[in-house]
Amino acid sequence: MFDGTLATPAERRRAWIDSLFVDHAIFRLPWTNFAAVVPGKVYRCNHPTPRRLAALTRRHGLRTLVNLRGHRKCGSDALSRAAAARVGLTHLDMAFESRGAPHRDRILRFAALYRTLDFPMLMHCKSGADRAGLASGLVILFEGGTAAQALRQLSWRFGHFSRSRTGILDAFFLRYQAEAEGRLPFLDWVGTEYDEARLRRDFVAGRLSSFITDRVLRRE
Repeated sequence: MFDGTLATPAERRRAWIDSLFVDHAIFRLPWTNFAAVVPGKVYRCNHPTPRRLAALTRRHGLRTLVNLRGHRKCGSDALSRAAAARVGLTHLDMAFESRGAPHRDRILRFAALYRTLDFPMLMHCKSGADRAGLASGLVILFEGGTAAQALRQLSWRFGHFSRSRTGILDAFFLRYQAEAEGRLPFLDWVGTEYDEARLRRDFVAGRLSSFITDRVLRRE
């Protein structure tokens, strides 16, 4: 595990080795699932390399980078924090889970954070599929969209498997759609009626899809 700084060339080399071969950034060098969530305001992607982050900042006028992985002791984390500082981005941590029922307190914290952000902003997790999909769906609902629109942020296009354990994120939006949409605003439902424990009990993941995401793709 990389836990050093980037103060010397040797430490930067260790960070890159950790990022490329431990955190799988080697697969993110040629490929990104970058997309607009709210055009001109909110964007999403997999963990950007420093060069890609600089290019996206120039192209879209980014002001804020939101790290959905949380602060991690890994080369990718250190490199992207340094890259954000170089291009003048505000770097914020907002950790979510990809395989558990979304936590009420984290959703409400994200909503409060969203109200204070300097836009345009880019959100990333590791693969840009699950946590980025959850956060993007939340943004859609913060902006007054529907659960159906939020669910489109969790799709094969981004590498999301709804039948694996990460499908509990789809189940979260479906639960709001079935229980409260049209009756309660989304954040009111989260704050007063959303039951994390019941969602965990009710959700059943497919074994094959879970094997692919957990063991083959090694998603966080």
